[in-house]
Amino acid sequence: MLQFVRSLSRDERGVTALEYAVLAGIVVVALVAVGVIFTPGMTGIFQNLITKTTNAAG
Repeated sequence: MLQFVRSLSRDERGVTALEYAVLAGIVVVALVAVGVIFTPGMTGIFQNLITKTTNAAG
């Protein structure tokens, strides 16, 4: 049993998958934070664009 635990401690195959999962989680959290921060400003920009386009179309 002790030899099995030692072999598991040296096995690094699953570490890469775990690192990618943690990195993906960080990216998702960052994207959500950016979305929350920039949503009010982007709403104003698109509303302004729609208004100008509508006025130009007549």
